[in-house]
Amino acid sequence: MRYELIIFDNDGVLVDSEPIANTVLAAYLTELGHPTSYEESIRDYMGGAIHRVHDLIKERTGRLLPEDFDTTLHTRTFSAFERSLEAVPGVTEVLGKLSADGTPYCVASSGSHERIRVGHRKTGLDQWFDEGRIFSSQDVGRGKPAPDLFLHAARGMGVAPERCAVIEDSPLGVQAALAAGMDVYGFTAMTPAEKLGGARGLFSRMEELPQLLG
Repeated sequence: MRYELIIFDNDGVLVDSEPIANTVLAAYLTELGHPTSYEESIRDYMGGAIHRVHDLIKERTGRLLPEDFDTTLHTRTFSAFERSLEAVPGVTEVLGKLSADGTPYCVASSGSHERIRVGHRKTGLDQWFDEGRIFSSQDVGRGKPAPDLFLHAARGMGVAPERCAVIEDSPLGVQAALAAGMDVYGFTAMTPAEKLGGARGLFSRMEELPQLLG
């Protein structure tokens, strides 16, 4: 089937931010007395909105994170992005092909609008995503695995959910796409294929995506 909208996750799919962001998050949580390894951060928080960090820490320890947690985490993460963030290899070629073919696309991310823009400016992806193509969990209040963000993006782009394909690299994102009634394709560069169950197709290099989408 020919999709009328391709919805990209951001972190790990468009920009190679997950190793950077989870290194920063694990270190900060550990500093605050919640020992967290990089692997545990990937397992527990990859693909989720920042409220998931607050929710899991409170659930596990009964303690609240500091009031300035979000601000401090964002400052440290953005600083690390400015030093070393890069676009996912091959993604600009995929975006170029979609544009040439006239296939609409957008980004729907658990990250904030500011985080998306910081990453896109650093990597040069801002030329591919104008304001109307950017959707954040900030817009809907509930992050993945709830379907709200993907449904919001589809509405914003004027496309029915069943005509959308989502490109995701996290179990939470795959769950959200399926709950939204959309096809989802799993990017396995960082996530083992078996953790992306339910995906219509799997790929490990961006160059493979156009053929999967047909």
